[in-house]
Amino acid sequence: MIKRKPEWLRIDMQAYHPKELKRVKALIEKTGLHTVCQEANCPNQYECFSKRTATFMILGSQCTRNCKFCNITHGVAGAPDPNEPEKVAKAVESLGLKYAVITSVTRDDLPDGGAEHFAKTIRALKKRTPDVNVEVLIPDFQGNEAALQIVIDAAPEVINHNIETIARLYDTIRPEANYQQTLTLIQRVKKTAPNIKTKSGIMVGLGETPEEVKKVLRDLHAHGCEMLTVGQYLAPSREHAEVVEYVTPEQFKAYEAYAKSLGFVHVSSGPFVRSSYHAADPFENQ
Repeated sequence: MIKRKPEWLRIDMQAYHPKELKRVKALIEKTGLHTVCQEANCPNQYECFSKRTATFMILGSQCTRNCKFCNITHGVAGAPDPNEPEKVAKAVESLGLKYAVITSVTRDDLPDGGAEHFAKTIRALKKRTPDVNVEVLIPDFQGNEAALQIVIDAAPEVINHNIETIARLYDTIRPEANYQQTLTLIQRVKKTAPNIKTKSGIMVGLGETPEEVKKVLRDLHAHGCEMLTVGQYLAPSREHAEVVEYVTPEQFKAYEAYAKSLGFVHVSSGPFVRSSYHAADPFENQ
């Protein structure tokens, strides 16, 4: 049975700027680039596009994994586009961005999981727009330390890797990933490159308890995670995992307060929060 969305999950379309929305969409279509905003059917894409922001998704649109929560298409992925790093850099320049978020499908078919392609994209961005802050939302590279080091060496400002859910639900929600492997990845980034900010995110509403969420937050912080997002899971289709609960805004505020009490330097927690939602906020006052 599909749960009816509460009032706090209704989007006010009148709040957006149609001209900028059209401009960003046109740019994406013209370049042939992919955005996770569109591929994952993010509820915030109209707001972000209207503000001239987007999260670019590299390495194609076909994911080699088939997680139960994700709307990215699962299938056989093609060869990476060698021109894609420069295309992304040009798009970021055209939009006049000061903060760029780059993510990808998971490419378990590639020897390095796409790490070198990430690095090339970061370097292309830094070369074309030297003042841009770059956040990369990376896959786990199947625990490949050498692949992770390739991304670290490209020196993005933020490395984000989402833990997604509580440990108990990994087998059903994220069966091709590993809870401890995610924590280890974050820990390795922080130990190897202390100047790179570490970030992760969790979805709620999948059947977890508040105490289980708090345990994830403690685990993340203990492994060197500095920035956190907490958002409501929304089922992309009937074929995906069902929403068990629509978490109240008050509970999201409680998660935010708890995370801050642990020492996270930046926390975004709310029904519409996603990994890259308002990602530039921690940098705006620098």
